[in-house]
Amino acid sequence: MTMEYEIEPIRGLPGNLPKGEFIVWQGSPNWQAFARAVFHTRLVIAWFVFVASLAFVGGGTGIVGAITTLAVAVLGLGVLGLLAWTGARATIYTLTNRRLVMRFGAAVPKAVNLPLGKIGSADVKPLGGGYVDIVLVPTERFPLGWLQAWPHVRPWKVADPQPMLRAVSESFVPMLADALRSADPAATVHAEPDATRRGGMEAAA
Repeated sequence: MTMEYEIEPIRGLPGNLPKGEFIVWQGSPNWQAFARAVFHTRLVIAWFVFVASLAFVGGGTGIVGAITTLAVAVLGLGVLGLLAWTGARATIYTLTNRRLVMRFGAAVPKAVNLPLGKIGSADVKPLGGGYVDIVLVPTERFPLGWLQAWPHVRPWKVADPQPMLRAVSESFVPMLADALRSADPAATVHAEPDATRRGGMEAAA
């Protein structure tokens, strides 16, 4: 289920929790890791450094051109950083004993409820610095279109959107694995080697 709303009786949730449901974990993306994962800021930096270096190639504009390019780079990275900070601040992921709620959207907040029993598996991608992206593979079609949910969906899976938790702490993965296993013993969490190194992340049985 997905909805738009203005009032949060509980931070990150569009309504009060029903009897017997409780919050297991709640968190937001780390904005620096969010910027790297969503806006590929490291590639942007590498590109501008490359372009700036061309200023010293024969026929280039020299130090003036290089400084101008780097100034544009700083401005562009500042814009991307602001977008990442705003997006991360507007996002709250909530895991309860029954569901995972994704709240996102700075202008018009949206909340998507994903019952744990309808999440077939989760794929963990390490981002470095103790943060990971987690792709959730639902057993039913995701209620939002790809553009509506971006960047909280798997890249390039436009026809069949898969929700994605962005730049969360890797310490959350064992909690998610336990919650999915409790809801459905067949559910699995696939973690790449780097993601399991410090957090003790193991695939759910």
